[in-house]
Amino acid sequence: MENGLILGIESSCDETSVAVVKDGRKILSNIIASQVDWHRKFGGVVPEIASRKHIELINPVIEEALIEADIEFEDLSAVAVTYGPGLVGGLLVGIAAAKGIAYSQHIPLIAINHIEGHIYSNFIAYQNLKPPLVCLTVSGGHTDLLYFKGLGEYEILGRTRDDAAGEAFDKVARVLELGYPGGPIIDKLAKDGDSTAIELPRPLINASNYDFSFSGLKTAVLNYINNQKQRGEEIDEVNLAASFQQAVVDILVTKVVKAVKETGVKDVILAGGVASNHQLRAELKTKLDDLKVDLYFPPPKLCTDNAAMIASVGYYRWQQGDRTEYSLNAEPNLKLK
Repeated sequence: MENGLILGIESSCDETSVAVVKDGRKILSNIIASQVDWHRKFGGVVPEIASRKHIELINPVIEEALIEADIEFEDLSAVAVTYGPGLVGGLLVGIAAAKGIAYSQHIPLIAINHIEGHIYSNFIAYQNLKPPLVCLTVSGGHTDLLYFKGLGEYEILGRTRDDAAGEAFDKVARVLELGYPGGPIIDKLAKDGDSTAIELPRPLINASNYDFSFSGLKTAVLNYINNQKQRGEEIDEVNLAASFQQAVVDILVTKVVKAVKETGVKDVILAGGVASNHQLRAELKTKLDDLKVDLYFPPPKLCTDNAAMIASVGYYRWQQGDRTEYSLNAEPNLKLK
């Protein structure tokens, strides 16, 4: 049906999500079944458990999304599904479901890059937002800085050479036995800490390019913890969290400000799970206010993995005539192109 109703399916990690979005920006439903409680005891996502849970949850979540949107399968214009990057087992569950719906309803199947989905969360949250703009995408698996020229048109300015920012948060939290996911826990701890208490490196912060590196910073934190333990000294978790988070934020903010000055944009958007970090938002806003540049970031529900963002990208791909063959397979290491 040519009514702009797109069903989105997202199953790349530990959330099974299905959404219905109209015209790329209006959410009719966005159901998210999180698996965090199952993975928390292991300190991170266990791929086998994630795959099994996606299989259990996908059909009920699809049904709930249609009910909340008050539509039937017959009302859909297309099905958009994440095909990477992510955990291969989970991706395959979502792809199989999407293929089944598309085939049975004779509607287009559209493959979506998960990272691009995060970017489009902002276009759902802010109806009047338009390119050109700079986008910082930061999550557990990705740290990318983009120059967005138009919807579907972007240039990759820089990306991480090793660990993603969110991955570094999770690893530091795991070593400190703070729990999972690590980002929100460290963010909360850091509010009461002294960010100058522990000297930590800021890799590539002054490099001429826009690339990131968080492996060295993560290693520096782990070495600090090990040295404290060997000397029998207490680890001040609050100050360590604050110092670590400050280093990450300094790196991210410096690169974004550099991109803004060189591209001349008047808008910056944040995307991905780490976009919820309070200090990142606050410090970036302060820097951008000085440059008379506006900062946008999605509400928390659209920062984490969700299917509304996938459906949103799917709408614009559908409008452009993009169609995906049924030979579609998962691409766990997919990158933005």
